[in-house]
Amino acid sequence: MLSASQVEAFRTQGYLVVPEAVDAATLQAVHDEYSDALRRLYDDWHAAGLVADPPDGLSFFEMLDHVRAAGLEWFQPLDISLPHADITEDTPFHFGPAVFGLLTHPNVLDVAESLLGGELTSNPIQHVRIKPPQNEVPEGELRAHITTTDWHQDRGVGHEEADDTDILTVWIAITDATVENGCLQVIPNPPAQMYPHCPKTQTAIADPFIEQDRAVPIEVKAGSLVLIDPLTPHCAGPNTSDGYRWSFDIRFNVSGQPTGRSHFPDFVARSRVAPDTELHDWRAWKKQWEEARYAAAHSKHIPQHRWQSDSPHCA
Repeated sequence: MLSASQVEAFRTQGYLVVPEAVDAATLQAVHDEYSDALRRLYDDWHAAGLVADPPDGLSFFEMLDHVRAAGLEWFQPLDISLPHADITEDTPFHFGPAVFGLLTHPNVLDVAESLLGGELTSNPIQHVRIKPPQNEVPEGELRAHITTTDWHQDRGVGHEEADDTDILTVWIAITDATVENGCLQVIPNPPAQMYPHCPKTQTAIADPFIEQDRAVPIEVKAGSLVLIDPLTPHCAGPNTSDGYRWSFDIRFNVSGQPTGRSHFPDFVARSRVAPDTELHDWRAWKKQWEEARYAAAHSKHIPQHRWQSDSPHCA
């Protein structure tokens, strides 16, 4: 649990770093699970002649180097969500026991409980972020999970139904995050309201509302958490290193409140009142997303973002 001083710091500053809250064994399990997932993809691509080098002896990041160089779609099969559009019955994603264990890690839930209380829902606005060196990102790549991330408030990337929801972003570092490799930046002391957003590289705060001179970079070690208030402006810069920056971006909200993306599934991660409602089976979590994928593939498209380019602030 967070201390009273940590809670106060979060309430005042709009963000908080919790150093190395996730243990090395959990991080290794996630790394191993992703290595296995990428190896299965790589085996198929190698058999089809789409990558030349055999997978034997290649690390996760080495396989990723080869896959990216071949121009193959590697990100969506590794993400823990569905894309914003063009969802089919076969759209890939990754849901496994190690990632589920990360989202429901006791330390992560304890931290969330300190700020939201004991009735916690795992919010479906969630992604893995695996960012290669920026100079190797293909031209036209707009996904914030791969390239730089524009200034935004997390309240702004959900639907209006959740504008009053008590929600918390938990950003989990799988590798060290530094200024060089594009760590998060925040503008402390968040406003009491949501700023207008515009379609830029991604959904982003309209230019007149960004106070770049107050930005604070957040460098953290692997296993650390960065907690972000839904109104705190934040971004991520370019990865100017020669390696990858890897993190997960997850959210929790008070159970029973709108999630802001109701067409995607949520689950009760912790309940002090009704613990029998908690989800503990990663297979059930995966099944929920498979059902959501099928429904999305056979229904009218639901935009994930609400902002339009013809807004007065976006002209």
